[in-house]
Amino acid sequence: MFEIAELGRTLTKEKYRTEVAGLRWQLLDAQRQLRSAPFPLIIVFGGVDGAGKSETVHLLNEWMDPRWIVTRAFGEPSDEERERPLYWRYWQNLPPRGQIGMFLSSWYSAPLLDRVHRRIDTTALAGALNQIAAFERTLADDGAVILKFWMHLSKKAQRKRLQQLEKDPITRWRVTKQQWRYWKMYGRFIAAAEQIIRQTSVGAAPWIIVEGADERY
Repeated sequence: MFEIAELGRTLTKEKYRTEVAGLRWQLLDAQRQLRSAPFPLIIVFGGVDGAGKSETVHLLNEWMDPRWIVTRAFGEPSDEERERPLYWRYWQNLPPRGQIGMFLSSWYSAPLLDRVHRRIDTTALAGALNQIAAFERTLADDGAVILKFWMHLSKKAQRKRLQQLEKDPITRWRVTKQQWRYWKMYGRFIAAAEQIIRQTSVGAAPWIIVEGADERY
């Protein structure tokens, strides 16, 4: 499945500079039109560590008007959240109509990590994904536009990216022992990700696989 995102595609600095101005204008214009639309735009980012998820979210906040963007990342549930239904904390953070919501560490993170750490089997993961599909179907039925981006790196490219981040004093803090442990579990992550994408990429909430080796691309 991920072979299409391991082709080594790149974008030159010149091509990037040429494209950026027009792209930023198009994004701002689309955001302006969305302001009067009777629906929100929900963008979910997933992918391997180092593939550019956070960088992409930061860039979109820089290029567009952040006043009309909700950006969220979720860690372990709080005590209050554990006392509520499973998706309560996500409902609380959905963007209103006319705005954009960008989600890192979204409702996919817990079932993905549970499968990687073998706390659940493929059957249990399928059940969790059915719940996610129902959640997203409810959002789509209410009019939300949902886009999901999986940012991908091969195992070799991920190691190179983590080493680059680790060597730079400015970005060294971003590389933790946990990320290196996850790199060693790369095969498990990819197997779980393939099941996630196969089961939850539907017309109303498609997954788009993005090659993350070249950040300009």
